[in-house]
Amino acid sequence: MDYTNLFAGAAGKKSRVGVIGATRGYGYTLLAQILHVELMELRAVCSRHPEECVDVLKEIGYDTDKVAVCENVEQIRAAAEDAIIIVADYRMVMDCGVTGIVECTGNTAVSCDAAVTALKKGINVYMVSKETDSVCGPALHQLAAKNHAVYALVNGDQPRNLVDLISWAKVLGLEIIAAGKSSEYDFVWDRETGKLSYTDGSVEGEDMPELLGCWRYAGVQTLEERKNLLGKYTEVVCADLCEMNLVSNVTGLVPAAASLDYPIAKPSELADIFIPEEDGGILKKTGVVDVFHNLRGTDEASFAGGEYIIVKCENEKMWELLEGKGHVIGRNRKYACIYWPYHLMGLESPITILLGDLLGIGTRADCRQVSVLSGVAREDLKAGTEFKVEGHHHEIVCLEPELLETGKIQQKLAPYYLLGGTKLVRDVKKGQPVTIEDVDLTGLAIYELYVQGLSL
Repeated sequence: MDYTNLFAGAAGKKSRVGVIGATRGYGYTLLAQILHVELMELRAVCSRHPEECVDVLKEIGYDTDKVAVCENVEQIRAAAEDAIIIVADYRMVMDCGVTGIVECTGNTAVSCDAAVTALKKGINVYMVSKETDSVCGPALHQLAAKNHAVYALVNGDQPRNLVDLISWAKVLGLEIIAAGKSSEYDFVWDRETGKLSYTDGSVEGEDMPELLGCWRYAGVQTLEERKNLLGKYTEVVCADLCEMNLVSNVTGLVPAAASLDYPIAKPSELADIFIPEEDGGILKKTGVVDVFHNLRGTDEASFAGGEYIIVKCENEKMWELLEGKGHVIGRNRKYACIYWPYHLMGLESPITILLGDLLGIGTRADCRQVSVLSGVAREDLKAGTEFKVEGHHHEIVCLEPELLETGKIQQKLAPYYLLGGTKLVRDVKKGQPVTIEDVDLTGLAIYELYVQGLSL
């Protein structure tokens, strides 16, 4: 796509952005990139620590003479038209004259309220908080359409990148067998020394010479051998399931398994792995989302948490030509893997914001609750147990996440990220999922939006 010509018709318009939950991680990368985007202005930043926010903007290179820390609406109205307004209350961002907000707090109560408030005012919403979208994304898409606004996931995070890759393939008429991403960290093996590292820092230079025996892919038995060696370092990551939940709801693809499959694999092997069992792969059904752990040598590039699709090879001669160009074709010649080995966080996100603010592109009114991220008790839980979302992966420690098709759910499961801050009203046994009847959801706006989404 020629983005230069795409935005040439903007007719002098500019995106005026408000960022909620900035200064660290994703928010920092977005603030750093906005500074260089000609068609975009940073109008407002919401941070619980305004002084820290000023320091971050100065570090990035913003003109701090233009920064105005405001405590109320009157001060906002008095600020200069080109000021960068900093507020501590997210609700005040909507009073700053923004065309769109980027929500990246990860707090479902805050992001839900911010999104609803903005959309009702016709302000576009770019949702980074995947936890919120997993619960009420369908309803927020509908609310945006109703108010002639845009609601969109953002490029730079895997769900939107993967949705874009899937939509590209669908427009081209490719049959998608599976789609997904690599998990956050890589297994890196040094063939010369036999030492293994895991890039989350948990494993550094462990002797693993036996990995040589399953380094070359020879079928699903190779995956079992790798799992026997490395499985103790793997886990089901709630963030991965949540991201695939978002993709499922937009695209209609369903989870490959409740905990996804997580094979330990190289990108060059994916067209042999994420294919039907009858063709030598691991899939019990097609049209699915799934995740793998990336395995690479010390001299090989990372998949970088990137995205892939597995497509059916309809024309043997065409795919033979493409294989000659170096593309990944399965050994049985029936499937191919197409992938983007990146997700660049806030560096990419301005593209999403410009598409929405300048061209009105983003809302998917066809988004439905195709799958639900649920929580299963890891142990017997007593009434009164409070669920807290915490840690790097935003997890509830006493619950095991599972991603299930809504059409196959017999019980009224409570979405995993709906549970944050709630308490059990009755006991839940180990191995049982938490249902909406197990917790008090009275008055929770995000629950009401979830119910609305289910009715679509």
